[in-house]
Amino acid sequence: MKFLASQVAAAVDGELLGDDVLLDGATQDSRSVTPGCLFVPLRAERDGHDFIGVALDAGAVAYLTANASEVGGGTGISVRDTGIALSALGAAARRSMSMPVVGITGSVGKTSTKDMTAAVLARTGPVHSSPRSFNNEIGVPLTLVNAPDEPAVLVLELGARQEGDIASLCGLGRPDVGVITTVAAVHTGVMGSVEAVARTKGELLDALPADGCAVLNADVPAVMAQASRTRARQLTFGAGGEVRASDISVDDHLRASFLLESPWGRTEVRLGAPGEHMVDNALAAAAVGLVLDVPLGEVAGGLSEASLSPGRMQVSTNQAGVVVVNDAYNANPTSVMAALRALSSLPAGGRRLAVLGLMAELGGESSDAHLQVVAVARELGIEVLTVGTDLYGVEPLGGVGEALDVIAGLNLGQGDSVLVKGSLVAGLQQLAEKLAAT
Repeated sequence: MKFLASQVAAAVDGELLGDDVLLDGATQDSRSVTPGCLFVPLRAERDGHDFIGVALDAGAVAYLTANASEVGGGTGISVRDTGIALSALGAAARRSMSMPVVGITGSVGKTSTKDMTAAVLARTGPVHSSPRSFNNEIGVPLTLVNAPDEPAVLVLELGARQEGDIASLCGLGRPDVGVITTVAAVHTGVMGSVEAVARTKGELLDALPADGCAVLNADVPAVMAQASRTRARQLTFGAGGEVRASDISVDDHLRASFLLESPWGRTEVRLGAPGEHMVDNALAAAAVGLVLDVPLGEVAGGLSEASLSPGRMQVSTNQAGVVVVNDAYNANPTSVMAALRALSSLPAGGRRLAVLGLMAELGGESSDAHLQVVAVARELGIEVLTVGTDLYGVEPLGGVGEALDVIAGLNLGQGDSVLVKGSLVAGLQQLAEKLAAT
């Protein structure tokens, strides 16, 4: 989105310091600067103000600053707090938009559903969606500010770590269509209970307009318990939903095929994204597409072409013939169980190995949840290695280097398979990438 520095200053209640330049988009990361953009320095473990000069050298033409006394070259916009200013700028960007906005939340499957939804909607017009997992108080306003001038639809992923987070993000994005993928034991260490997680996800339904639509997982009671919070039309998906799948089969590359059934008719679907557990995500995406008038055949086409963000069920075969499943971006009990079942459904004949890292933020349920994962893995005939945590009851490996050495010593080859899965803090993406490149 293009805007003048003076317009930014007005939107964020700031003071323009320097020339009134034309800006094109924004970033908070000096490594992701694009020519003509606005740089937004944020204070976290490191102070982004220290990188203003780097951002200007890389092509940014203006920046926000809470240190007006230290303004250097270029155009500055002085504000009291750059994080608050970023939210205000995102809200201003949303007010300038007239296209439908889709908001997607849920304990599991948000990013994959967002990716599939964007692919479905792109069959009938330009779509702008949250990159990767830009789903928090930084990512959502950046997604809004970086939207092109006239996409046909905007798709926002909405995440939460505590009650009130979804409500705040909806205040920025103002979704017309809202999706709740599921409710599960995720972030219970912060929120306290699954019931609190459900209430938080339900904040999306509070925000929908009366002429909007809530897309809800009919198979999850905790989701459906929130349904009364919306005035909007409701459309359900899942085995017990209005948009459902029958005759599901999975090929040797973990790609699911099924018959999509809906109030709009039936059509055959073959997913491009691997994993049978992706079927529910696909149904949610299909429901959004159908609500927004994407023809049924185009919905199927979009689902077949959809690719997922990095670190989510990326299946490849390395030079030794080992199938590597990189699902290392995040982990919770529900997603780990699904990934284990996907691994077990690969063609028989070889060893199956799961390399698991910490499932974070589970609170008091953490120990039992990790032990249950190992029990399920063993029931499925999957060997388990763990990295960096003893919660699984298995002697852990110290890090990526040691894990690579141990796996190399197993002499895996043609027909064998390895799943790499853990929360982002476990740092296993590098391991998955190295295994795939072996």
